Amino acid sequence: MARKKSESSPSSLSLPRAKRLCRFLTMISESSRSRRIIMTRLKLDLRTFYRDLEYLRSLGIEITYHHESYQMVGSLDEALHRIPFPDPGLSVREAILLARGHSEAHRKLRRRLDMLLGTKSAE
Repeated sequence: MARKKSESSPSSLSLPRAKRLCRFLTMISESSRSRRIIMTRLKLDLRTFYRDLEYLRSLGIEITYHHESYQMVGSLDEALHRIPFPDPGLSVREAILLARGHSEAHRKLRRRLDMLLGTKSAE
């Protein structure tokens, strides 16, 4: 049974890798693609291709291999929901301003700020 990722320790992704993973998912969500096509379009070597494929699968994104082609199972939106967002380089003050909303994303940011600052916000 796979362990659920802890909210307090998200994976760190660089902006270039996050961009590449999003492009990878977009390609294989549209139609099945061969490894050669994916590697050529994303300018990947073999090792990076398999590292990215394994990382996407570790996030719970189902990618099948059939007839020498890779295809994503499920919607692109569901898959993008699982990719960690790269560090936006915000200051604590900017994060506090962004945490003022009422959506689940705002509450998640508020919880992270509470952990950082040792506070408990009223939700």
